[in-house]
Amino acid sequence: MSEQVTPRADEPSGPGDPEPAPRATPPAPEHTGVIDVASTQAIPSAPPLNPSTSQAAGSGGPAPAGAAHDDWFDTFAAQHPSEGPSVPTRADSAWGSDRADAVAEAAHFARYAPPQAPAAASDGASVSPMSAVASGSAPSSAAGPAMAAPSGGSAWPIPDAAPQGVPFASPPPDPTRNRRGPLVALIAAVALVAGVVGGVGGQLLSDRVQIGGSSLPEPGPGATVRPPGSVASIAAVALPSVVTIKVDAGAEGSGTGSGFVIDNRGHVLTNNHVVGAAAKGGDIEIVLSNGDTEKATIVGRDVSYDLAVLKLARTDLTPLVLGESDQVVVGDQVIAVGAPLGLEQTVTTGIVSALNRPVTPGTGDEASFINAIQTDAAINPGNSGGPLLDSSGKVIGVNSAIARVPGTTSSSGGNIGLGFAIPSDQARRTADQLIATGKATHPVIGVSLDRTYSGEGAQVVDTGNAVTANGPAAKAGVQPGDIIIGFEGKRVRTPDQLIVSIRARAVGETVTLKVTRDSKQIDLKMTLEAATDK
Repeated sequence: MSEQVTPRADEPSGPGDPEPAPRATPPAPEHTGVIDVASTQAIPSAPPLNPSTSQAAGSGGPAPAGAAHDDWFDTFAAQHPSEGPSVPTRADSAWGSDRADAVAEAAHFARYAPPQAPAAASDGASVSPMSAVASGSAPSSAAGPAMAAPSGGSAWPIPDAAPQGVPFASPPPDPTRNRRGPLVALIAAVALVAGVVGGVGGQLLSDRVQIGGSSLPEPGPGATVRPPGSVASIAAVALPSVVTIKVDAGAEGSGTGSGFVIDNRGHVLTNNHVVGAAAKGGDIEIVLSNGDTEKATIVGRDVSYDLAVLKLARTDLTPLVLGESDQVVVGDQVIAVGAPLGLEQTVTTGIVSALNRPVTPGTGDEASFINAIQTDAAINPGNSGGPLLDSSGKVIGVNSAIARVPGTTSSSGGNIGLGFAIPSDQARRTADQLIATGKATHPVIGVSLDRTYSGEGAQVVDTGNAVTANGPAAKAGVQPGDIIIGFEGKRVRTPDQLIVSIRARAVGETVTLKVTRDSKQIDLKMTLEAATDK
């Protein structure tokens, strides 16, 4: 039975067709295991054979002489080592095994191809040799059709063929792979969740967030530590020594002020005007920084200096150190501590605005004469008696008075940036005297001043008894009607300035006065003496 073979597209289809152009033999690709479809070429067909030739080929006899040349061997067969490319070699030869590879590959695909419905065979069917190799279906006969061999050889059977057009089939899928898929997905999901949880947990720990409590970060250790000399550091040391004073004198009045501990015997320094109402009977209560309250008594007080010393039954309180006010300069940083308007443990800051500011709070017998330190630190009613500290935490003044806008009173006026403090040098001398004797001494020069004089300086009253006999001024040569224009090298402009300058000195000090008499300036020296009780 003859077999019709479909000619290749690049071969002549008839006698009149042109000869195909010669082509270069492509390099044979290496194959390992499964055949590579992309690099596989179709097996070229031989030219049509006449019936006799086809019959001879089908019977397995030798091909007649003059049969058409089969260039399948030129393309696919290995080159014979001695007879050239036109002579085929055995498929099982060690140096030419293309045929054996084709048969093995066809058997491999036939074994793993999915079942296909057998196609009806027909005598006139045109089957491509390459499609037969690719189908992998069961052969139609035991041996299959034979291909004509060249002269002197035997016919080789064509590999088992399948219906034309059936593609190569992939090997059946491994069932275990489908079972592993969900497990892999589950593991990936667990890893993702663990990563998210770990990241959130780490963020919570780093931000100190407490899920069960506050969501706000908390300060770490040392967050409240401040460098030495800072306001916070000074306040932390000074506040335990500052107290609030509450006075209840019944009909004489009541009030609130401030004070501070000056020694380890329970003495507290404050202003006279804070506790003056209780001098003739009344209660004085001290509120410590920790909230404890203690009763206090008056040790001594002085109206002229507006200072008073109280005594507590406590010896475990830490005193503040009194500094040297004569070393203070304008512009120094200062800190005021007290209980303004009853607000205990209040700290305000500012600078020294001026020095030797003459301040005379009070009137009549309650008038005081202060050679004050002026500051812009906020001082309000209730700050009186509290300490004014320098940048080292030492007391340089005792807060005593504030300036008010004309027309306001103590109940309606407040801080306007003009506060005044008694210098610590004066406070120390007076406190020592009050603790020692219960009263303070005041240096005087022994003259009476004319308050009606409007010129510059302080004029001595022009009467015979204006200069105290045997007093410091009389001994120095001061006469009634003299105008004092200088004290210790500083200009004197008002009577109050002269008084506070003298009160700032200690009894027994020698000072110099500059006076004007009959249009002449005269320098006089004198020794300050203590004022006598009247």
